[in-house]
Amino acid sequence: MAGRTVKESPQSVRKQAYRAGRRAEMMAVLLLRLKGYRIMARDYRAGVGELDIVARRGRLLVVIEVKRRRDMTSALTAITDRQRRRIIRATEAFMARHKWLGDMDIRFDAIVVLPNRPPRHIKDAWRP
Repeated sequence: MAGRTVKESPQSVRKQAYRAGRRAEMMAVLLLRLKGYRIMARDYRAGVGELDIVARRGRLLVVIEVKRRRDMTSALTAITDRQRRRIIRATEAFMARHKWLGDMDIRFDAIVVLPNRPPRHIKDAWRP
C-alpha cells in the first residue's frame, strides 16, 4: 500500500499532542531540578486557570509555562495575553491555598521545548 496515507482520528491526534506535552513538561522539570529549583507543583488546576509548573529556589517562587512548538517564535506567541491573565489568576489561587509562601518573590518564566534541541529556560518571560 505504498503512497497511501491513513488519516488519524481527532482523538488519536489529541492523545499524541497530550503525550508530547507531558514529555516536554518532564524535560522542563528535569532542567529546573538540575538548576537547583525545588518543584512545588505540576499541573496545578484552579477554576480560573492552570499552572504547568510551580518551582522554588530560595525566596523566589517561579511559575513556569511550558510550550512545545516547532520554533521559538510560535512558542512565545502561544503565550497570549488571555493565557497570561489566567496564569496570574491561577497563581493567586495557588498562593491563597499556600499562605506560608506569601512573603516570597514571584516570577513568571517560560520553558520552550523545540524538536532536537535542549529545552530553553526564559526567565522573567512576562510581568503582571
